[in-house]
Amino acid sequence: MSSRLGALAAATALATAVLGLGAPAPAEAAAVAFDNGQTITDTSGNLMHAHGGGMLKVGSTYYLVGEQRNDYLFDQVSMYSSTDLVHWTFENDILSAESDPDLSPANIERPKVIYNAATDKYVLWAHKENGVDYGDAEVAVAVSDTVDGDYEYQGSFRPAGYDSRDMTLFVDTDGTGYLISAADVNYDLNVYRLTDDYLAIDELVYVFDGYHREAPAVFQRGGVYFLVTSGATGWNANQTQYATTTNFPEGAWSGWSNAGNSTTYGSQPTFVTTVQGTAGTSYLYMGDRWGPQWGGKPMDSEYVWLPISFPSSTSMSLTWYSTLNIDAAAGTVQGVVGNDDGSPYSTKFVNAGSGKCIDVPSGSSADGTTLIQYGCWNGAPQAFTFDPVYPGSKVGSIANTATGKCWDVLDQSTASGAPVGQWGCWAGGNQRFSLRAAAGGGYLIVAQHSGLCVSVSGSSAADGAAIVQSTCTGAANQRWTVTVR
Repeated sequence: MSSRLGALAAATALATAVLGLGAPAPAEAAAVAFDNGQTITDTSGNLMHAHGGGMLKVGSTYYLVGEQRNDYLFDQVSMYSSTDLVHWTFENDILSAESDPDLSPANIERPKVIYNAATDKYVLWAHKENGVDYGDAEVAVAVSDTVDGDYEYQGSFRPAGYDSRDMTLFVDTDGTGYLISAADVNYDLNVYRLTDDYLAIDELVYVFDGYHREAPAVFQRGGVYFLVTSGATGWNANQTQYATTTNFPEGAWSGWSNAGNSTTYGSQPTFVTTVQGTAGTSYLYMGDRWGPQWGGKPMDSEYVWLPISFPSSTSMSLTWYSTLNIDAAAGTVQGVVGNDDGSPYSTKFVNAGSGKCIDVPSGSSADGTTLIQYGCWNGAPQAFTFDPVYPGSKVGSIANTATGKCWDVLDQSTASGAPVGQWGCWAGGNQRFSLRAAAGGGYLIVAQHSGLCVSVSGSSAADGAAIVQSTCTGAANQRWTVTVR
């Protein structure tokens, strides 16, 4: 049994301390633990929706902006604040589908905000589509007098006439602003210089021609500029690659080099944050572990944040850590070395209402067998492995250790009351479940294809009561303690 399993056995306390279910940490706190590869809960106890986002520091406060979707369509660009990069407070939905008729319906993706010192304005750019297809390939621009205010929509357009999809913004040390965006249906990356007010395009200044890269993020360290990108494989994670130059943006640029493993630990880059403090400067890779990879939706996505190491002045590397110690005031981001490699581990699931365990009746190996609850014991019918989709994730498949069959919402039903059974493992969305910390303690177990919670039917306390999926309420019959066997 891995040490990660011991960590999950104490998961309720961990979620309270790390994911923000308790009181915010005081501003003067030193290093704070960040639990990696999972969803983030804000200081009000709600899931933080800031995907495809970017970071901006104002004074000692970091502001994170990102996507909040209604299913797959744009709902809001949401903003959160933090002084320690771990405990996040919701500030405002700075742009919404109601902000302008052009935004309903729409897809607004990868929003980034930069500050213009000359105009004293905060400027937002994002990838914009019409909400029906991806034929617009435009950028949208909005502006505000304050970082967390209501941003006034300025419209959308194709930069310099080129199609534009995944994008980021970068402000160089001389105050010049740049847009970097995927063009030519993601085969090129175009670098544009912005006008002095950051509201429009001045000139196309460089093209990475034909590399099929997207999800750009730019940062500068010691006079070396790093452009971090992903391949173009839809929602599915792939190998992050980067290129460098000392002459941004014209180059000469280096070739592309790999960072992280072949899936970048299940994530796609969205931003690199510079964390500068009294003890030095660290660089924090920020990636999205997109929910549709495992049958979920964009709002099921998890966050992968990793410290960047630099073997040389022109090279970078990413290593997986399940926990980071972040001291924002000191400017240090350190990975905690552990054994969390995402391997399966053995557990049982105890219901908070009945005190009974999920059980494969009679240890049957038959496909379609409906799971039940039964008095807890250490037999094989109650022994399961949770296999995370990627290291650190609380989304994965759950299989019985004796039968090898996976939990399965039978017939791929999305109906409340549908039975949860077992079936041969095939990695479908109806066999992917997420463990979400429950306000009443323990976990909700959420079927990724339906968004419904694994429950004891009828809140029964009886042996043999069926395990079903039902609308998530957080009631006792939906709360489960994950217990190490």
